[in-house]
Order: sequence, then structure tokens, then C-alpha cells
Amino acid sequence: MRALLTLTCAGQFMVLLDNTIVGAALPDMQQRLHTDMAGLQWIVDAYVLLVAMLLLSGGVFADRFGRKRVFLAGVVVFTAASVVCALAPSIGWLIAGRVLQGVGAAALSPASLALLAAAYPVPQERVKAIGLWAGFSGIGLAAGPLAGGLLVESFGWPAIFLVNVPIGAVLLLAGLRVLGESRNPGAPAIDVPGTVLSVLGVGALTYGLIEGGSRGWTSPVILGSFAAGAVLVAAFVVVEGRVPTPMLPLRLFRQRLFTVSNTAMVVVGFALMGSSFFFSQFFVHVQGTSILVAGLQTLPVSLGMVIVSPYAGRLAARYGFRVVVGTGLALAGLGLLTLGLVHADTGYGNVWWRLAVAGIGFALTMSPLTGAAIQAVSPQEGGLASGVSSTTRQIGAVLGVAVLGAIVHTRESGGASFESGLNSAFLTAGAVTLACAVFTGLWLTPGRTPRGLRAERPGGQAVSEPPLTVPPGRPTS
Repeated sequence: MRALLTLTCAGQFMVLLDNTIVGAALPDMQQRLHTDMAGLQWIVDAYVLLVAMLLLSGGVFADRFGRKRVFLAGVVVFTAASVVCALAPSIGWLIAGRVLQGVGAAALSPASLALLAAAYPVPQERVKAIGLWAGFSGIGLAAGPLAGGLLVESFGWPAIFLVNVPIGAVLLLAGLRVLGESRNPGAPAIDVPGTVLSVLGVGALTYGLIEGGSRGWTSPVILGSFAAGAVLVAAFVVVEGRVPTPMLPLRLFRQRLFTVSNTAMVVVGFALMGSSFFFSQFFVHVQGTSILVAGLQTLPVSLGMVIVSPYAGRLAARYGFRVVVGTGLALAGLGLLTLGLVHADTGYGNVWWRLAVAGIGFALTMSPLTGAAIQAVSPQEGGLASGVSSTTRQIGAVLGVAVLGAIVHTRESGGASFESGLNSAFLTAGAVTLACAVFTGLWLTPGRTPRGLRAERPGGQAVSEPPLTVPPGRPTS
């Protein structure tokens, strides 16, 4: 059992480390690969897009074809893709490697949690195991900026991907020896049409948002991309309403609590990932610090999230979803708005607290929003609701990088400075987050017993979903 727990935690650590380590390397990538803002956006969004669209299918794949098999396949794909990224001679090859990394992560993460759920059938033991799994996820998230800064400063950006190779090799060799196979014979069929339409639809919209600044918002290619995206998303909605086992059951959105919580989760992903995309770039390109120093300077965001996130569930259980989520979104929005007022000559002593406030605010929203989604459905659909919640956050992340990047690019094209563009992006993210705080304050029904958040670790610490984790679609033992 300990070996299985160690392996699954290490796998999730690797995936979560990759979420934040790339941000520290973006300035070096831009310089060495001679790419523009759109290229950097694709480096991030190519990965997040595939994770978002394949996440639910990854959990079903694990249940149907074997959790060990899918976990190890995810490790192999993620590790091989990391090598492709590290050896990429051009921006095109790097983006292709990031796509493969997204496929691997979408298999590895849900399978790792499904393995834990199957191996620990006793609820109390399962809670402890998932608590450790979540803790390692948080460590990976917090370690990313510092590790990225150290590796890039010492060896250049390829090193952030090569660090995954030894971890992946150990996971594969140890997993083949110690992991036992488990599956759910009654798992639903794979929704292939829904998966394909979701990837193509969101991908087309993302392409239009990222490339619109350079190609022109009224160019035929961009207008065609938006039109194709709208048609594909509409087709996805139609298909999901007709197939017997949809990847995204639309009937769940008839519950107001489910709909409001997932709408808010889109905004959380939008504002958090969209603004994080620019943190290191601000410190390097605007304030002139080194990449290593920039990695250290962005730590207040991730540390605030890691420290506060374990308590968010307990607070939601005590005060209700509406109060905790509304407070968190208000703090996050205010933190981002104040970041929009920072300039090249602003001392770090007047910057770090703004990052910390934003991080604390986002930490207060994630697990309560997931808990609200779980409470809105039947107990048998709790795993699916958790997976949908993570998926909507990832979709928001894709859109955040694309939209806020487009704002910066458009401002620069109009003659404004990069610093002015960043200010506009942070102000936009803050305004959207504050508007969502009002929205949830009005419509997010308070929960008396947030079922997804009531379990506690020894010592009374509530188990909550860590930032940017990827729960499985439907873990069953």
C-alpha cells in the first residue's frame, strides 16, 4: 500500500510541478526561441487545452481498461513528451511536445487517484491517502517557480522538461513491479464524438483568440476560426444530449448550484492561469530582474494557495459556500486589481502582498466550488461532478491565457508599452473576478453540509482539492 501511495503521489507531483515550472521559463523561451506573445500562449494553452478536454475521458479510460495500465501509459507519454519538449529545435516542435504532455497528464492524473480509491476501500483510510496525494500536489505547485528559476538560470529552459525524465523512469519501473491492476467492468463507454468535438471546438476558439492580435480580428482566418468553434461547440451540446453515456451529462446543469459553481470555476481558471502567465514576464521584462529572482518573487501566490487551501473546506462546512467563495473571489479580484497598478519602479515590498492576497483568495474558492458541485448531484455522481469541476477550471485557464494575452498584444499593437498591456490584463482579470464574486453572492446557494468537504484528516484538517489538481471522472473500487 505504501509503495502504491508513493507512486501515485509522485506521479501527481510531476504533473503539478509542470503546471508552474513552465511559467518561470517563459522569458527564456521567448528569447532563445525568438517567439512572440502568441508563441508563449500556445506553449501554455496547448498543454492546458488537452488536459481540459481529455480529463473526463481519462477517468473513464482508467476504469474500463485498467487503472495501472492507463497510469503507466500516462507516465510513458508524459515522459516521452518531456524529452520532445527539451530537444525541440523550434517553437512548433515545443508546442507539439506540450500537446503530448497534455495527453499524458490527462491519463496519469485521474488514473493515479482512481488507483488510490480502489486500493483504500475503507473510507477513513481513503481520506488519509487522498490527503497525502493532495499534499504532494500542493508541494509540486509551490516548488515550480523556484525550481524553474534555478534550472533555467543554470542550464536554460530545456532543463525544466528534462527533470521529468528521471522521475518518469522511476515511476515506470517501480509501477510495473508494485502496482496491482484494477478496473470497473461496469464503466460506461467512451464518448468518442463528444471528446473529439470538444477538443476541436475549444481549440478553434482558442486559435482565434491567440492569433487574432497578429492576424487581425477581422481577417477571414480568425472570423472563420470563431465561426467553426461556435458550430463545433453547438454540435458538442447536441451530441451530448443524445448519446447514452455522454462525457458531460447536460442534465446536471439543471441544478442551479451545479451550474453556478461551475460557471464560477471557469472564472477562477480564467483569472488565475491568465494572470499567472504574466507574473514572471512582469518581473523579468518590466522590472529587469533575473529569471531566478523572478521565480522567487512569484512564490507568494503559490504559497498562499498551498497554506490556505487545506482550510477552505472546513470554512465552507462552517459558514457555507456563498460566504467563503464570495470572500475568496473578492480577495482574488482585489489582489489582481492592485497588481494592475504596479509599475517598473514599484518596490517588491509593495508587490508581494498583492500576489499573496490573490493567492489566498483563489485558495478559498477552489475546493468549496468543487464541494458545491458535488452536493448538487446524487452521491453516485460525486466523482463525475468533481471531474466536471476540474474540467471547467481548465477550460477557464485556456481562455484566460488566450484572452488576457490578446489584450496585451492588442495594446502593444496600438502603440502602448508592454507594461501598460500587463496593467490592462491584470485589471481585466480583477474586474471579471469581482463581478463573479457578486454573481456567486447572489446565486450560489449556501450549503449546510458540503458533502464533498466534510471528511477530515487527523487533527481536524479538512481534506480539500489542491489547486490545479485533476480528479478522475468516476473512480470506483
